[in-house]
Amino acid sequence: MARLIVMGGGVSGHTTATFAKKWLGNDHEVVVVTPNAQWNWIPSNIWVGVGQMQKKDVVFPLAPIYEKAGIDYRQALATEIHPNGKEGSDKPYIVIQSTKEGKAGKTEELEYDYLVNATGPKLNFDATPGLGNGKGQMGTNTVSVCTADHAVHANLELQQVFEKARKAKENGTGERQKILVGTGHGMCTCQGAAFEYIFNIEHEAKKAGVRDMLDIKWISNEAFLGDFGMGGLHMKVGGYAVSSKLFAESLYAERNVEWIIGAHTSKVEEGKIEYELLDGTKHEEEFDFAMLIPPFAGVGFKAYDKDGSDMTDVLFAPNGFMKVDAKYDAGAYENWKASDWPRTYQNPTFDNIFAAGIAFAPPHLISKPMSSPNGTPINPTPPRTGMPAGIIGKAVAHSVCDMIKNGKENAHLHEASMAEMGAACVASAGKGILDGTAAAMTVYPVVPDFEKYPGTGRDTDYTFGEIGLAGHWIKHILHHMFIYKAKLKPGWTLIPE
Repeated sequence: MARLIVMGGGVSGHTTATFAKKWLGNDHEVVVVTPNAQWNWIPSNIWVGVGQMQKKDVVFPLAPIYEKAGIDYRQALATEIHPNGKEGSDKPYIVIQSTKEGKAGKTEELEYDYLVNATGPKLNFDATPGLGNGKGQMGTNTVSVCTADHAVHANLELQQVFEKARKAKENGTGERQKILVGTGHGMCTCQGAAFEYIFNIEHEAKKAGVRDMLDIKWISNEAFLGDFGMGGLHMKVGGYAVSSKLFAESLYAERNVEWIIGAHTSKVEEGKIEYELLDGTKHEEEFDFAMLIPPFAGVGFKAYDKDGSDMTDVLFAPNGFMKVDAKYDAGAYENWKASDWPRTYQNPTFDNIFAAGIAFAPPHLISKPMSSPNGTPINPTPPRTGMPAGIIGKAVAHSVCDMIKNGKENAHLHEASMAEMGAACVASAGKGILDGTAAAMTVYPVVPDFEKYPGTGRDTDYTFGEIGLAGHWIKHILHHMFIYKAKLKPGWTLIPE
């Protein structure tokens, strides 16, 4: 009997573990190690953050789901990887630290035959002074929608701002509230979540009758609106090829949302941020409410050789993400190719270790690298969440199952290169049965291939988008559909990633 351990229970890890167990059955063991007791459908956190959903609408307990599936669930934090075993044993293992009530802090060694790192990111709030609390957690100056609890807190703070605006309007004082949403560092990813959140705030402010009392502003490390960490895109809209820059600028202008782009947020204080622009100039921006996405990093694993020596740099890149079959020596931007991106997500040193979702180290950015004259890098890092995370997780599960069933020598490694993968994205711009809107987009491929598609880097026949009420209904349906899938209800395998 072989044992597969999946570290992480988010979109990618959950996908890997559940499909692997389905395909392996009871002949082999699947273990999930995650510090979380609940699964969170993160794309809907933005609705929790404006009070349109409750926490219970976006989370559910993991234990009963894994028990039903026959998966060994360990509520714990994985801290160490020992890929060569230890003195007296060649069996590889990981060290875990329990986060379960009554057992918190208890450590344990878990041996494995195959290991998948699908931990997702560390929310690196402390990378920006004042964004974090100095202890690796979110500080008190801003809010976040990265977790369900963060989103609950964000909504409470937002409603207070709405109430202040309401009272100012009633009293005729004219005191306006300043809202700032975007990225909290020059090397953030996940601009899409902030994009959704700012337009949901704007939408809710209209419904609350206080939009005219709010100054809503966007701040981002993107060189242009609509970059989204993908270098932007050209998509078919109404039969015409339109740049995402024009698409985004039109939306911001229509909704009266000002923007600051090419910005590295360098410091956060109560009611104020400091930021540096791509031209090297430094500025300040005041706010009454701010939601700034933190940069992501690897979760901070340590890896040790058999003799106890540190070998973390063998498995992980300096940013903490795991090395896979990518081309990490591509060099300058002019030399970057679509083929640099990983295909199988197998670690090059240990063929029984894979990484999936955000946990894998990308070879380089997708967007063009930028920096200020001061040498400050200001550019989005590559997005690897949502649909790509699920597709990669499923491909990795396929590979591991083939290796277990057929042997490493005869196994077929399944491929899911982001440079050959299409993805769909539905970005909410306001929730409502009749007045909701969302931008529904498809992109192919996610990572542009300028050799195959000269000019735009993507196939415009399969890269298109529209915004409207239909998009909102699609996102609302997807919310329920993916939670249904994650709960492993009848027919769950038929729902695509």
